[in-house]
Amino acid sequence: MQLHDAACARGEHSYIDPATGYTVFTRLEHLARGECCGSACRHCPFDYANVEPALRARLQRVRGK
Repeated sequence: MQLHDAACARGEHSYIDPATGYTVFTRLEHLARGECCGSACRHCPFDYANVEPALRARLQRVRGK
């Protein structure tokens, strides 16, 4: 979360996950897109609205919702 928060503070729409090397979209990128893409993104601000229901429920539990 520290990398995500720092990237958001700088206004960046993505950062590189050092554990995987993957580019990860920040909350800012998702908000700019305007809706959930259904890919179960790590920082989805839309509560995984378009993610398959069983996976959505699991992700929401992990987030504490």
